[in-house]
Amino acid sequence: MLRKVPHTYVIVFSLILISAVATWFVPGGEYVPFVDEHGVVQEGMLVFESIDNQPQTWEVFAAMFQGFERQAGIIVFILMIGGAFWILNESRAIDVGIRSFLKFTSQLDKYRIMRWLGTGNIIIVFIMLMFSVFGAVFGMSEETIAFIIILVPLAISLGYDSLTGVGMVFVAAGLGFAGAVLNPFTIGIAQGLAGLPLFSGFEYRLFCWVVINIVGISFILWHANRVKRRPENSPVYEEDEYWREHIHINDVDNDKPVTYKSSWITWGITLMTLILFSFSHPETTLVIGGGSGFTWYFIPLITLLFAVTGYLSLKVSSPVFVLNLLAYTIVFLIVGVMGYHWYIMEIAALFFAMGILSGLAMNKTADQITNLFLDGARDIMAAALIVGLAGGIIVILEEGRIIHTILHAMAGGMSDLGDVASVGVMYVIQTVINVVIPSGSAKAALTMPIMAPFSDLIGLSRQATVMAFQFGDGFTNMITPTSGVLIGVLGVAKIPYVKWAKWIAPLIIILGILGFLLLIPTVTMDLNGF
Repeated sequence: MLRKVPHTYVIVFSLILISAVATWFVPGGEYVPFVDEHGVVQEGMLVFESIDNQPQTWEVFAAMFQGFERQAGIIVFILMIGGAFWILNESRAIDVGIRSFLKFTSQLDKYRIMRWLGTGNIIIVFIMLMFSVFGAVFGMSEETIAFIIILVPLAISLGYDSLTGVGMVFVAAGLGFAGAVLNPFTIGIAQGLAGLPLFSGFEYRLFCWVVINIVGISFILWHANRVKRRPENSPVYEEDEYWREHIHINDVDNDKPVTYKSSWITWGITLMTLILFSFSHPETTLVIGGGSGFTWYFIPLITLLFAVTGYLSLKVSSPVFVLNLLAYTIVFLIVGVMGYHWYIMEIAALFFAMGILSGLAMNKTADQITNLFLDGARDIMAAALIVGLAGGIIVILEEGRIIHTILHAMAGGMSDLGDVASVGVMYVIQTVINVVIPSGSAKAALTMPIMAPFSDLIGLSRQATVMAFQFGDGFTNMITPTSGVLIGVLGVAKIPYVKWAKWIAPLIIILGILGFLLLIPTVTMDLNGF
C-alpha cells in the first residue's frame, strides 16, 4: 500500500515549525563592523556577536502573513500571469501554435539524421540551451514562471510529461544561473564585494557552464525518452491529467478560420502604442553588432516587424494574430529585461496587457475578459498562496538570527585546512546558506564581505571564493522549498513538491559533486583571472 504524500502546504508549514524550534537550540548572532581603539571602523573587518533570538509563539503563525509581505511581488506576478494566460487560452492560440509546431517537426522526420538524433531530443536541447543562456547572462529566474504555461503543454503534446516541460525552462535557467558567465545579480555583485574586476575569470566560467549544461541536459533527455517510451513511468502521470484535459490541439483543424473586426482594431492600437514607445524610449543597453550597434533602432525594428507579421497573421485568423501577440510579448520581455532592466512588475504588466489585447482581438466584451481573468487567477491561486507560506520559512530564520551563527561556525573550521578542503568547505557553506536564503544577490551581500577577507588569511584566491559562492548559490535553487520561484513554478505546473524533490534529487547530487570537482582547478591550476 502506497503511503499518502503530505500536501505541499503541510510540508512547508512543517519546515516553518522546524525552523522555529531550531532558533531555541542554535544561538543567535550576527556580524558587526570592527571598531578599533580609536573608534574607527576598519573596512573589511567584522566581529561576530551573540544575541537573543528566540521567537515568540505567535510569530510562527504570523510567518505566513510576513511571508506574503516578503514575497508579494512574486505572488502578484503569478496571479497576473495566470489570469492573462487564461484569457489567451480561450483564444485557442497556444493550441494553434503547438499544432503547427508538431506539424513542422513531423516533416523533419523524413531526414535520416533527424530520425537518428530524434526530433524531440533536438527540440529539448535547443530550448534548454536558450534558457540556460538567459540564466547565465541576465539571471533569468522569476521570468520562467510565465513560460511554464507554454512549454508544459508543448512537452506533453510531444509525448513527454510536465517534469520535462519544467526541466526545459526552469532547470535549464538554473543550469545557466549556476554557470553564471555574465550574471550581474550574482557574479557581478559577488566580484564587486570581493574587490575583483567585473566578470573576470570569464574563460573558466564558460568552460564550467558548458560542462554543467552537458550533465543537466543529458539528465532531462534521459528522463524525457524514458517517459516517451512508457508514459506510465512518469512520477506525475496522474497530475498531468490536468494538462491532457486542457490541451485540444486535435480539434484545431476543425475550427473554421475567422478574423474578427476587433482583431484589426487591436492590431492598430498595439501598433500605435509601440510607435509611441519607440519614440519615447529609443535607447536601450541591449547592443547588437558591437559599438553603438542597434542601440537607437532596435525597438523601432521590432515595431516594424510587428506591423508586418501582425498584418499577415490577421489575413489567416484571429487566433494566429493572438499567437503573434504572444511571440512579441516574449521578444519584449527579453528586450525589457536586458535593455531596460525590467523586473517582475514590468513583466507582469506586459503579460497583463497581452491578456487584455488577446481578449479584445477575440471579440470579447470587457465583462467577459474580466471573468476570464478571474477564472485564471482562481485556478492558479494555490500556487500563489504556497509562495507566501514558503516565504515564512525565511522570516523565521532571519528573525531568529541563526544564519550568521551557522556561517560563523562553519567558517571557523577552515583555518587549518588545505586549499582544496578550504574551498570545499566554502562551497558547503554557500550551499547550506542557499537552502535558507535562495536569493543570490542577498546571499552575496551576506557572505562575501566575510568570506573574501577570510580567504586572504588562509591564502585562498578570492576568485575561487566567488566560484564557491556561484556553485553553492546555483544548484540548490532547484530543490530548496524556501525558493519562491521554485514553489511558484511547481504550483503553475501542478507538480507536488515531494514528487519534484524525489525526481530532481539525483541531478542535484550529481551537480553538487561536479561543482566541487570544478572548484579544484581554481586552487591547483594557474587559470586566467584566478
